Amino acid sequence: MSQIIPVASGKGGVGKSLLSANLAIALGQQGKRVVLVDLDLGASNLHLVIGQHPGAASLGSWFTEKSQFKDIIQPTDYQNVSFIAGDSQIPDLTSLKYAQKIKLIKNLKNIDTDYLILDLGAGTHQFILDMFLLSPQGIVVSAPAVTATLNGYLFLKNAVFRLLYTTYKRNTPGRELLDNLKKNSQSMQKLYIPQLVQALGQVDPSTTQLFISRMQQFRPRLVMNMIENPVDAEKATRIKNSCNQYLGLEIDFLGLMYRDMLQDKALQSQLPVVVYKPNSVLGQAIYRIADKVIETPPRKFDSDFDPESFSTDSFNNAEEEANNDFDFKLSGIDDLVAGGSLTMGELAEMVKTQHYEITQLKKENLLLKSKLVKAAQQGFQL
Repeated sequence: MSQIIPVASGKGGVGKSLLSANLAIALGQQGKRVVLVDLDLGASNLHLVIGQHPGAASLGSWFTEKSQFKDIIQPTDYQNVSFIAGDSQIPDLTSLKYAQKIKLIKNLKNIDTDYLILDLGAGTHQFILDMFLLSPQGIVVSAPAVTATLNGYLFLKNAVFRLLYTTYKRNTPGRELLDNLKKNSQSMQKLYIPQLVQALGQVDPSTTQLFISRMQQFRPRLVMNMIENPVDAEKATRIKNSCNQYLGLEIDFLGLMYRDMLQDKALQSQLPVVVYKPNSVLGQAIYRIADKVIETPPRKFDSDFDPESFSTDSFNNAEEEANNDFDFKLSGIDDLVAGGSLTMGELAEMVKTQHYEITQLKKENLLLKSKLVKAAQQGFQL
């Protein structure tokens, strides 16, 4: 059975696809059979990173034209590496029905290869979290920027909560407690996972032991990209400490990658960095990460943990969903500030940056509004 390596990020633009593509090729160069899958549905561009023309065979054609799954696994120019293209014609992850997700998972699991690398979309959509939990050893890519650090931590926090809700099934005492806490989102967010586990253990001890076991099996790996100097690497340690303290989660540090303009030149050439300049600082960093992946013994969730049975929970309405997301994000900031991962100065800088971005958006909106009014007036005159 292949080792599944989902690669995710809480925020776009941190090098997730860069790592996915180059890691696949680096593993292939060491004699490992690799299938690289573009699961960033709706924004599929992984083929550009490896210089692969996607052609007609893609996940989109498989979903819509009922083609054979084996037919969309295409060879590449790189040793031992095959590729499954996504499809930008799929507008949104929410367009995938539950049955389609289950069918996709089954077919991915049946691929005969050594490593299956899943390049996931950015963010914390339920589909992305479920694909990330196909393996207890997924990779999260972050960067030293404050927003990237926050979103990387929030992704891991969302993954833990998804694991929590899939362990405590409906109509169990533990799920009833979770649902009651969820009605008061502020109470839910103020509870750290270790505290929550203690409360759950009192009402549902057997399921709580199962959750504790799964949390011990769950060991995501962090890659810190775009670092400027060795001090930036301290962010990885801070995230690790915050995950341990507030989520009860152990994460492994897989490696760091310095910011390198070479990646832009490689992308323009449609060549992966490990092919374009394998001896570069960035190329060597990816090779070190590949070595660690090979050296790390594979981990698995228990046999009863079946992502194919993940339910599709939904909020009552969009307003409630927005409120929950907002509270969740604020709780992530609280965790990181309390744990020292974010300083008050960094937090202030983030607020200042976001205020500037909001101001610019307001100016653009006013400009567009004035143009629309002017166009409407000219239309009436005609």
